[in-house]
Parts: sequence; C-alpha cells; structure tokens
Amino acid sequence: YMDQVHIRDLRLRGIVGINPDERVNRQDVVVNVTMWVNTRAAAASDDIADAVNYRTVAKAIISHVETEEPMLVEKLAADLVRLCFGDDRVVEAEVTVEKPGALRFADSVGVTVRRTRDEAMQ
Repeated sequence: YMDQVHIRDLRLRGIVGINPDERVNRQDVVVNVTMWVNTRAAAASDDIADAVNYRTVAKAIISHVETEEPMLVEKLAADLVRLCFGDDRVVEAEVTVEKPGALRFADSVGVTVRRTRDEAMQ
C-alpha cells in the first residue's frame, strides 16, 4: 500500500470558465490534492530531501492557476494533476478543482481527476 500526501482546500483566484465575465474576472477556485507516494525513506531519515515537498507542489499549482486561463474546470484539473508528477516519487495523484458559487443553490461545482504517472503523461 502507498502512503498519501494531501494538500487540502488551497484557496486561489484565477480565470476559468466559458462565460464572458469569467474570461475577465478572477474567480475563487478551491484545489484539493492527494498524491500516492512511499514515505518510508522520509520517515526513517527525517530529512526533507527524502520527502515529496508539498510546498513545491503547492507553489506550482498556485502559479498555474494564477497565470493560465482555461475555459473548462476539466482542463485545469488535468493540468494540475500533471504538476504533481514533478517529483519522481509520486506514483499516482488526484486533484479536485471546485468553483464555489458557480451554480445557483449549490455550494460549489467541481471536477476530480485521478491519474497514474503513465496516464498523466499521455
């Protein structure tokens, strides 16, 4: 079994959507990430060099959300899941992207993408 590294409720603002106002006004986006990785080496050494650095992954996600302008949440989620594989130790990743308030009467709408390394690189 693989261990999991999580980033929960990363709240960002970016351009995503198909409506004219969504193409010019930044919206709230909430990102959740789970990465499957073997954490035994990091646990044994207590050294960040042996761990998947979640800060590095978060920075890559923040940069992408703030600079790219996809039309679809599906595209954004697929892009972000690929960023999780920047560390060779990540064997599988899942990213959920939600847009709070995007749908009347709903807290949020979102898409979850889960990929293995091989699937993400196709």
